[in-house]
Amino acid sequence: MPDYLAFDPHPRPPAPLPPGLACDSQFHVFGDPSQYPIQPGAVYSMPSATWEVARELHRTLGIERGVVVQATTYGADHRVVLDALEGLNAGASNKRYVGCANAAVLLEGSDAYLQQLNDAGVRGARFSRAGLGISFAPKELDRALARIAELGWYVKVQPSAEGIAEQLKDFEHLKLAVVLDHMGRANPALGLSDPSLDRVLGLLKEGNFWVMLSLSEKISRTGPPWDDVIPLAQTLIDAAPDRCIWGSDWPHPISLKQPPNEGLLMELLYRFAPDAAALERILVTNPARLFGFCS
Repeated sequence: MPDYLAFDPHPRPPAPLPPGLACDSQFHVFGDPSQYPIQPGAVYSMPSATWEVARELHRTLGIERGVVVQATTYGADHRVVLDALEGLNAGASNKRYVGCANAAVLLEGSDAYLQQLNDAGVRGARFSRAGLGISFAPKELDRALARIAELGWYVKVQPSAEGIAEQLKDFEHLKLAVVLDHMGRANPALGLSDPSLDRVLGLLKEGNFWVMLSLSEKISRTGPPWDDVIPLAQTLIDAAPDRCIWGSDWPHPISLKQPPNEGLLMELLYRFAPDAAALERILVTNPARLFGFCS
């Protein structure tokens, strides 16, 4: 397993703090391998990135809601997410944290297990990019999507490093809510001529497709302060202001460069959406509608 770089252990608050009930729409949690076994062939792990550390990170950032996204590290075994949801929601009258499963569980999990995930607050399933050890044959994909529809979950699609354009043929026909991760991983240097951006913008016209503003530090071709990503993000916000969400992607798995401080990444979002109303939609209103948060 390669030795990828870990998250910054000293996050600082963003200036200013985000609006109340702000949501981190994607972060991952890990844990002790003796308690949460790593699936054979997993390409990464980060046992120090526990839900307790994530909770302290969110307190520092002023984040009050979040979505725990199952890492491919654990495949269809969602114990780490179930434990995180229990811990993060402890003492709350309404769930402030929900989960997103790895789509592998739709093939391997029983109906009872899927119901257990649903009852715990899982609201979607993520289809991982190629190369992370989880793939679907056509019939398997059809069955997985049917189970998502039965559960009333949303679909989430992780782009490949080359962009999401070639992956969308399997999902563009759906009438379910579909979240396109990481701005479709469009190349900001290509602008509107990028095929992934073109496909994402086309799908955003459909009304059931959403886009997550995240992974800026890896999408950027120029590096900090990631100025080249701002026009890309603003193009997406303009295209679907009511279907954009934001995620930290903490702890930044598979990082070959040192992940930036989380406070800086939130301040980059402020540059994407300098208007207070737009920021409120991205961080509060839109995720509340998609994930079903109560006030």
